[in-house]
Amino acid sequence: MNSKKNIAIVAGGYSSEIVVSLKSAQGIKSFIDGKQYNVFIVLITKEQWIVRLADEKSLFIDKNDFSFTDGTSKTKFDFAYITIHGTPGEDGLLQGYFDMLNIPYSCCGVLAAALSFNKYFCNNYLKNFGVKTALSVYLQKEDSWNPDEIVQKLSLPVFVKPNDSGSSFGVSKVVSTGAIQTAISAAFEEGNSVLIEQFMPGTEITCGCYKVNGKTVVLPLTEVVSKNEFFDFDAKYNPNSVEEITPARISSDLTGEIQSLTAKIYDWIGAKGIIRVDYIVSSECEIRMLEVNTTPGMTVTSFIPQQVRAAGLDMKDVLTAIIEDELNKKRYYGNKKSGI
Repeated sequence: MNSKKNIAIVAGGYSSEIVVSLKSAQGIKSFIDGKQYNVFIVLITKEQWIVRLADEKSLFIDKNDFSFTDGTSKTKFDFAYITIHGTPGEDGLLQGYFDMLNIPYSCCGVLAAALSFNKYFCNNYLKNFGVKTALSVYLQKEDSWNPDEIVQKLSLPVFVKPNDSGSSFGVSKVVSTGAIQTAISAAFEEGNSVLIEQFMPGTEITCGCYKVNGKTVVLPLTEVVSKNEFFDFDAKYNPNSVEEITPARISSDLTGEIQSLTAKIYDWIGAKGIIRVDYIVSSECEIRMLEVNTTPGMTVTSFIPQQVRAAGLDMKDVLTAIIEDELNKKRYYGNKKSGI
């Protein structure tokens, strides 16, 4: 009898980030221990939910219990590794679905996912804990806005980005008032709301963090040096357009300060699994947070695998620890009787 747990790597999604999600899914599949688990990639799109099998055959997922049937044999999943960048995997929708089915999953829950997915709300929530962020303007489609007033508040240049999207889709660096409207329109094509942020000069730093068995592990920092105007989609996924230096070339004191802040942010938002927090460090060593990513990219060359290697750890061991930690929680809480 096969006692191996069935792991679904849930990829796809409803946004432009599907291409990034599919790359992450392949990366995660290469990292998960195939000797310990049965690993499947489940593709979720607006049109269909399917599981991809080893023989390149695809079968439909039964959404009633997140399973699939091959002939007469039914396979249920024991764990979901969510690697959808964007909706419905990064905003809490899938998390709520898995909660109702009592299927453990890799990332944070509904509230933390919904909070972190909305950059403006997340930044303002973390300001209550003293986290410094960029001065910004938040726009919804029904709002009216005046580019001159935006410039008066934020000055130039500014970054215009979808408030609820990632991978730098729809992001523009704007250096003139006349270009703001075009940038806003481009951002609205990717998201339901738009965030316009004051430009923060400095060094871009990113830090990964996860927690298993109640122990927080903060990874080495990566310094990001983009050869483009900013760290755009091309720079993120074209190795010739960016230099990623791990560990970052900053002082040990500043490194420790950023790592400590990352661990606190992890707890403040109620994160789970692996997260990544991006920062800008000014020439005066002031730390300002850019954003929190609760489902970071997981290709072989992504930041998290780089940082895990720099920490002297192995991605297979890290993912096994995360999966087992969640499965153990299910065993513990599943064995406890609850009353209504």
